[in-house]
Amino acid sequence: MSEAKVALMEQHPGTDATAESPLHHTLRDSPATGSPGVILRERALLGHLVLRGDAGNAAFRDGAATALGTALPLEPLSLVTHGDIQVQWISPDEWLVILPGGREHNLEVALRDALSGHYSVVNVSGGQTVIHMQGPNARDVLMKSAPYNFHPRNFPVGKGVVTVFAKAGANIRRVDENAWELVVRRSFADYVWRWLLDAGEEYGVAVEAS
Repeated sequence: MSEAKVALMEQHPGTDATAESPLHHTLRDSPATGSPGVILRERALLGHLVLRGDAGNAAFRDGAATALGTALPLEPLSLVTHGDIQVQWISPDEWLVILPGGREHNLEVALRDALSGHYSVVNVSGGQTVIHMQGPNARDVLMKSAPYNFHPRNFPVGKGVVTVFAKAGANIRRVDENAWELVVRRSFADYVWRWLLDAGEEYGVAVEAS
């Protein structure tokens, strides 16, 4: 039986097209304070790949490590960073890979070249975005917004969970002592952003450019 061929499309617009992130409009209408407890910014136009495969298969793990430059995180809810690539455990057979925009196509090709058997690589870059939140009151905002336990003992740096956020859903990751990221669907991005502005108002909110 001949090997199935997969048509890959370069989805990044490149420098000849003007790309707008889901939150491109927010800097025009977001408040700022002198000494904010919460600082928000969008990590806009990144590359997002969803990788699926059998973590118990050494060939799959080795192939993924070759393409990514780092081993897949196998510990539940773990997040690893290798240079400017982030790889997050989502489920026993699923990982989210986030990297600088424009490089996702080449990484998808590299993964497909390195992997064999049953696996899946899907480019979801256009369907979601990342909101970076930091500051002394960032955790307070999360505690007001989601039912998960964000106590430092339960949510150390390098952990990520997919959970309910407000009336939407979000992939929440702790990337530093006072810094968090929310990976949200494009359709919910504006809602989640405005929720964060409202929830953080009592602490003071500042918005940084991407």
